Amino acid sequence: MQDNATEVTAAGIARLAGVGRAAVSNWRRRHADFPKPVGGTETSPSFALAEIEAWLRKQGKLAEVPLRERVWQQLAGHPEGPVTALTHAGCVLLLIHDRPTVWLEVSSGSDERLAAMLPGALEQVLVPRFGTRPATGPAAANAPGAVNSSTSVNQPPRTGAPHAVNTAPLGHAVNTPSAVHAVNTSPAVHTPTGSQLLPSAPLLRGAAELAADLGARQAFEFLLGRHLDANPRQYTLTPAELAGLMADLAGPARTLLDPAAGTGALLRAVSARPDQELYAQDDATDLAALTALRLALHTRATVRAAAGDTLRADAFPDLRADAVLCHPPFNERNWGHDELAYDPRWEYGFPARNESELAWVQHALARLRDGGTAVLLMPPAAASRRSGRRIRADLLRRGALRAVVALPIGAAPPYNIPLHLWVLRRPDKAPAQPEVLLVDTGQYATEGRGGPDWRAVREAVLDAWSAFDRAGTLREERPGLARSLPVIDLLDDDVDLAPARHLPPPAAAGGTDALTAVRERLGDTLRLTVDLTPPPAAPAQPAPRWPFTTVGELARGGALVMRTGGNGGHARVPVLTDHDVLAGTAPSGTLPESDEEAVLTEPGDVVVPVLGGGAVARVIDDATGGAALGRNLVLLRPDPAALDPWFLAGFLRGTANNRQASSYASTATRLDVRRLQLPRLALDEQRRYGARFRALDEFERALRRANRLGDQLVRGMYDGLTDGTVAPG
Repeated sequence: MQDNATEVTAAGIARLAGVGRAAVSNWRRRHADFPKPVGGTETSPSFALAEIEAWLRKQGKLAEVPLRERVWQQLAGHPEGPVTALTHAGCVLLLIHDRPTVWLEVSSGSDERLAAMLPGALEQVLVPRFGTRPATGPAAANAPGAVNSSTSVNQPPRTGAPHAVNTAPLGHAVNTPSAVHAVNTSPAVHTPTGSQLLPSAPLLRGAAELAADLGARQAFEFLLGRHLDANPRQYTLTPAELAGLMADLAGPARTLLDPAAGTGALLRAVSARPDQELYAQDDATDLAALTALRLALHTRATVRAAAGDTLRADAFPDLRADAVLCHPPFNERNWGHDELAYDPRWEYGFPARNESELAWVQHALARLRDGGTAVLLMPPAAASRRSGRRIRADLLRRGALRAVVALPIGAAPPYNIPLHLWVLRRPDKAPAQPEVLLVDTGQYATEGRGGPDWRAVREAVLDAWSAFDRAGTLREERPGLARSLPVIDLLDDDVDLAPARHLPPPAAAGGTDALTAVRERLGDTLRLTVDLTPPPAAPAQPAPRWPFTTVGELARGGALVMRTGGNGGHARVPVLTDHDVLAGTAPSGTLPESDEEAVLTEPGDVVVPVLGGGAVARVIDDATGGAALGRNLVLLRPDPAALDPWFLAGFLRGTANNRQASSYASTATRLDVRRLQLPRLALDEQRRYGARFRALDEFERALRRANRLGDQLVRGMYDGLTDGTVAPG
């Protein structure tokens, strides 16, 4: 009965049945018995999931709903919203993870019995794991999973934002002498009541099935990942590679704090150790609950998570952690400047209104034990704004700021600027001659959309930090990459800590010998392009009038297999992005880990980008084979007994062919690969065309290589002439 409350959109129906949206629209028009909408709008109606499943089975269009899809649709269409549903599912998955026999007992019988017994069973897990109590009284109204939650899931959660959270106090005093702070903190996870859990009963049973298939932790990661993917603008995510780098910079620690926890990526990246304690706070009540459950499923460590505004109402004022990891909100003007003027955390100076990041820096230092380490992700402006120079100067003088690392563009959102990492240490004694490490990894940016070369970034940063941390100085300077400077050299009028301003430039393109080598390679490549230049075009007499077929027809006939990309899978393999295909470069991207299998390329596959309007198709070679297929790409795997891959790729690149198969939105052009056409030719004739297309591809790649080498030579000459390493004559 309760399952009828779960609603599903037309897009969800298409995913259930494995068809396109157009097919669902056709079913609605052609079948009088198609279920009627139960919600949504006229242009975007929603339907009862149970009725849709029954209709699809009756029509023979659905033998069995895939378990993952069924559970996701139950979560996405939950009557109280997906966040409440995900919180309930997370509580049950934690119960299954910690006490599976208890779940078996309470889940037998009706949904009403399950809802009545579950709160008591959940307390057996939530109280020892989080120190929570049932949500009663005023706190229940704002508890994650509460039916009448006042937190709007449509608002972007901004950690540290000034919105009031009127929840029950956690039992800690607010870390400020001022009496004006009315915002309290609350334990992140409350035990839902039976009436709150009853609408979730079908979802909870489905989540338990999913846990039996995948494991409780993987089941929650799958559901949370789908929720985050479905709401990309609501959450600012920290990439896993960056989180791992920050955790490694902090080093091994028993007690760790993330005061702007977000989705918990930073604390999940920490290496586990015995008796570990994780502390997390976020001002978005729903997000704090999801993060607490995620961490509890990920580790056996003690998890203490709280909801509340960290700067205004610190949940852990007495904590002295071994390490603090933080990705704070950037450019927050209303962070509490007026209320917190006399807060004892400002040991290094009172931050200006536009220096919220320096407030987070000092909060992190205040929560460290002596000698503890903090690593914060910072906007580059925080290293050079004049309004923050006095605080930066005091951090340097007292030895609190140990390193500033400039990351490549694309390392984390916002992806269009090179963010910084600040490594800080709470001074246990004043250093005699303090130095600070400056690292610039901007050279490891890549042209692909998958982010920088993380392996190179990690090696460069950790090698420099390890050497500096051991000796207090970096004895071997690395031009253009890393050096350490005495603090006194930075204490000028600006106290500008941007690494690029203080690092000696590398030798121009590796020096004059390297420039000579580039020039020789360019000459060889230009001579190759002459040899590969296509012969004069001869008109076909008469012009052929071929019978045509489409990619969709070939796929239905078994002449090729068609796959779409976008899943990361479990193995970490290079990802071929649409940018790589367009630029003709090696796989450069990454995808988040996923329980859905990645599509791996094989030599002879043809890969086609579906966005951008360009007529491009790439044949996978031995060097690219084995890469995962990225988003916005379609893979065509031809049967070699029926189709020549170069013939297929060549005809797919025809301009007129792409134009007739494209549709146009307000901001992008999308290619329907199924509508692309190619002639029906015998295999021998296909190979004749394929050989010519392959020669054109070699010529195109040679031109691209010549262009890159030419750019490299010109830039190196300009740099060498201007920095004095190359003579003008």
